[in-house]
Amino acid sequence: MTEVDEPTFSAMTERHRRELHVHCYRMLGSFEDAEDTVQETFLRAWRRRETFEGRSTFRAWLYRIATNACLDLLAKRRPEPATGGEVLWLQPYPDRLLDQVPADDADEPETLAVARETIELAYLVALQHLAPRPRAVLILRDVVGWPAKEVADLLGDSVNSVNSALQRARAGMREHLPAERQDWTTAGADDPETLELVRRYTDACVATDIDAITALLSDDVRFSMPPVPGLHVGRDAVVSTWVEAGFQGMPRMRVLTTSANRQPAIAAYLWQDESAAYLPLAMDVLHVEDGKVAEIVTFDHEQFARFGLPERLEEAS
Repeated sequence: MTEVDEPTFSAMTERHRRELHVHCYRMLGSFEDAEDTVQETFLRAWRRRETFEGRSTFRAWLYRIATNACLDLLAKRRPEPATGGEVLWLQPYPDRLLDQVPADDADEPETLAVARETIELAYLVALQHLAPRPRAVLILRDVVGWPAKEVADLLGDSVNSVNSALQRARAGMREHLPAERQDWTTAGADDPETLELVRRYTDACVATDIDAITALLSDDVRFSMPPVPGLHVGRDAVVSTWVEAGFQGMPRMRVLTTSANRQPAIAAYLWQDESAAYLPLAMDVLHVEDGKVAEIVTFDHEQFARFGLPERLEEAS
């Protein structure tokens, strides 16, 4: 491909940007690191364009480069996988950007289910507990759908090694996900019952009504606030954490609903007298099971911009 000019090559790569970004996000767990890695992927692809000989698709060639770029970054920044059920570098992924990923079989329910299940935060957290190479094997085999031979060629391993790594990775995922898929998947952020639960949760948050919120939580609810360390498990433990943090004494709030990682999310704004406006506070991404909030992952207000959320909310008239 040495004859192609840079604008043409750029156009060829750009059409794959979003799906490569999602692939890198699964590998890395960080939206920002995924952005950096996609840029590195495109740079490497341009510099090595003569190595594309057409034996595989251009898309597969880019996936090879992106996967290796992720492995290089993981070796440099995170030599050890996550531990303890929490991922301090975890960041949410806006659904409005996930919608940009082309769907080859958008009409197939199974395809849609797999896409949702492999982008939920619970799945991302479990992935980050795997060592980098088994993580890459599992994503390429179980999510992207590559044959073992192609994964082996990418990693410079034998097919037997890839199959062994896949078995270890699947076992590792089972340690960090409930045993049955239906126990951890959701009906989706736009499910009517889920929307009603989110509405009640939102109203309770705005009212800082800790009793109302408590009634919406499952017995074994999990709560975390990456990058702040600490995974709180169980309704009493989670509520105690909020009470100690002074939730009930917070000033006026307003909340906007959004969605991240195919899960419902709420963006909270706190009234600030000096600004005479509601300013971004935090975002809760919710996991709903059996009509209860089963997990809450809270992210700081720096995430708001990529969700297209406003920088401030004025006083309602």
